Amino acid sequence: MLALFDLDNTLIDRHGGLELWARNFVRSRHLPREAASVVCDQLWERAYPTDFVSLKAALGLHESPDDLWHEYVTGVARSVRCFPGVLEGLEALRHAGWALGVATNGAGDIQRAKLAATGLASLFDGVCVSGDVGVRKPGRGHFEAAIALCGGDLRHRTGHWMVGDNPETDIAGASTAGLRTMWVSNGRRWTYGPREPHTVVRDATEAIDVLQGLTR
Repeated sequence: MLALFDLDNTLIDRHGGLELWARNFVRSRHLPREAASVVCDQLWERAYPTDFVSLKAALGLHESPDDLWHEYVTGVARSVRCFPGVLEGLEALRHAGWALGVATNGAGDIQRAKLAATGLASLFDGVCVSGDVGVRKPGRGHFEAAIALCGGDLRHRTGHWMVGDNPETDIAGASTAGLRTMWVSNGRRWTYGPREPHTVVRDATEAIDVLQGLTR
């Protein structure tokens, strides 16, 4: 059995980490407090090096976009935290015989930095980052690559699951690829179209509990 997990806002609190980093970032440069909202608005969904070209201009910063990106990678990796119970739950899944993988969009350096800083990296058999493999979720090729990195094959997908919070990239994408899907609702109701998830859970720890139950 194989379970793929989204990273941001599924296993880790990316939004909370971004807000913390943004506040510290503008404070260190003596920028107005509202500049933190400018940073968060730009980077809320996803962050790439090119975002810091526009942020440099918008905030009147002197550093190069490359330097700002590297500061972001280091700072956000220190700021994000796993949601409660995630590390222990994933360890238990591994002991129960599950193969585990990460399927995430984003730039390779920041996603891998977050995995390392939170202690998640060692718990996964494979890590698939769109910036590394050249195809983003919801593309079928992303799920094929993620499963292959875990030593599996999408053609033998019985018992393969995708767990994530994004209705389009995680649920619709994985469903189209033939995986079973588990939606982390984070307090939302499903109103996102016809490709409904097989299972709805409150958070990642409940998702892990559901997967554990499949092995009992």
